[in-house]
Amino acid sequence: MRTTPLATSLVLVDVVIRSVIGASAAGPIATKSANDDVITHTLNSHYQAGETKVRVLLPDEMAKEEKFRVLYVLPVEAGDEDRYGSSLQEVLKCDLHNRYRLICVFPTFSQLPWYADHPTDRTIRQESYLLKDVLPLIERTYPVVEGRAGRLLVGFSKSGCGAWSLLLRHPDIFEKAAAWDAPLMMDAPEKYGSGPIFGSPENFANYEIQWLLRTRGPALGDQPRLILTGYDAFREHHIQTHHLLDDLGIPHVYRDGPYRKHTWHSGWLAESVELLMAER
Repeated sequence: MRTTPLATSLVLVDVVIRSVIGASAAGPIATKSANDDVITHTLNSHYQAGETKVRVLLPDEMAKEEKFRVLYVLPVEAGDEDRYGSSLQEVLKCDLHNRYRLICVFPTFSQLPWYADHPTDRTIRQESYLLKDVLPLIERTYPVVEGRAGRLLVGFSKSGCGAWSLLLRHPDIFEKAAAWDAPLMMDAPEKYGSGPIFGSPENFANYEIQWLLRTRGPALGDQPRLILTGYDAFREHHIQTHHLLDDLGIPHVYRDGPYRKHTWHSGWLAESVELLMAER
């Protein structure tokens, strides 16, 4: 019997899922949902206070030997991102994983995420959790494009700020970062209302966007790897950031527009992914 490309791709997806779920007991536990093919890995990390989950959504069709770029969709809150809706459901609704042929990854945290490493509390080291637990898990389990070209970041509000911070601190690890409605120009931890997450004003300074742009921006090179969109409460911050990027000569993508609600479901996610996937 002749095997069609679709049948082959479905077999490959099933092999990936079965190999993940059949991982050794020493590795992360993985389960597969019955209705939307989401694979959920359960982790106990040295860098988090308790159990965390990493949800993965694969393209419906996966050709043999094909490699995929990975979109890390960063949550705004601890645990799932239900305070503002679900990024996973928005990706499914817009079919972004199939439209752009992406592996979409939705990590969770046991503490309010600011994507920073607390200097003394080992269970609030979120940058290390992403780099040392989540990325290796994805890249040893799934068929991904190797190197930074295969790693994209997107988020809004706190996670938008975190996406930019991660790219600026690690331009050799991540390729592009998109932020929507993010408080990028705030310059003190008390303005975020989450000082304890950073540990101290001195530690916060290591993640402050203006300082990172001035000191690490040149490492981004001459391609627009920072994407900024915004229509809501932080529009003034977006404009200030855009002007600073221009003054520093850092290539970037900036898009202003009409008001949108501060939620996952207001249409910004599909727009940001479109900008992330645009040819350089």
